[in-house]
Amino acid sequence: MSASTPMQVYDRLEGRMRNATPSPPQGDATFGEIDKSAWRSDVARPAPDFERIGQSSEFRELRGRVRRFTFPMTAAFLAWYLVYVVLAAYFPEFMGTRVFGAVNIGLLLGLGQFASTVLIIVWYLRYAAREIDPRVHDLYVNVTGEEPR
Repeated sequence: MSASTPMQVYDRLEGRMRNATPSPPQGDATFGEIDKSAWRSDVARPAPDFERIGQSSEFRELRGRVRRFTFPMTAAFLAWYLVYVVLAAYFPEFMGTRVFGAVNIGLLLGLGQFASTVLIIVWYLRYAAREIDPRVHDLYVNVTGEEPR
């Protein structure tokens, strides 16, 4: 058996790989033989006037609706989390009280943290679909003059 250098082994493996699978053609990558972008560069679009949009009553009202949900909900969740941490740190006897079997109050409150997170997400998704998304759509159409893609 002859001793081979690592480079000779690599060259042999490279040769086998090259013969087994043809190399892709060099150049721009394409997907499904599509070699052009769908973005129409021939259509000149003016840049949105973000200052005017930000000062519009529609945008201010939209931001207010977002804040009316997010700030109180964030404060409520942080307070709920702080209560959980304080109970765990300063009232371990209470948190260790068994409810049934090996399940104690601390475990139930910890699972309640996950459950409340999921409930807040679901609540926000419904709120956004009802109160925010239609207004975002209207604002977009007012600014651009076209329907969103």
